[in-house]
Amino acid sequence: MTAARRHDDPLPLAERLRDARAMARPLMLDIIDHACRRIPSLGQREPSARITRLVDAEAWADAALALMEIELPQWQVRRIVYDEGEWHCALSRQRELPDWLDVAVEARHTDLALALLSAFIEVQTAVAEASRPSVPSVRPTPDALYEPLVCENFS
Repeated sequence: MTAARRHDDPLPLAERLRDARAMARPLMLDIIDHACRRIPSLGQREPSARITRLVDAEAWADAALALMEIELPQWQVRRIVYDEGEWHCALSRQRELPDWLDVAVEARHTDLALALLSAFIEVQTAVAEASRPSVPSVRPTPDALYEPLVCENFS
């Protein structure tokens, strides 16, 4: 479940990031709990322990970059720019392509960590939507009158 709404969360993560003024520990833990699929499976291994240490030290930008490294191994930071009071962050799958050929996910915020995490959530949402099949799967409901029958003639 990526960037999904919990029953006790009034807003989805993308909106909470957009509305936040500064990064805070509860928000980072919510992002790890709801938008990260690989970190819980790592347990207490080094990458997960590293993120825990960064969160404890309140190194939010480094923690956001570490999350991206674990959760989005095929994506890289293409650009981080500070312009007119806002951080602009772009993530890309193919950083070596020229800008006009690349399809990058961009986000902006007044806080660097929130800009990075907003781009992270946008990519997570895009990846989840791309992996969803175009045709919904429907399980057949068992019919009470249906029973399998063998129709072979063994004579």
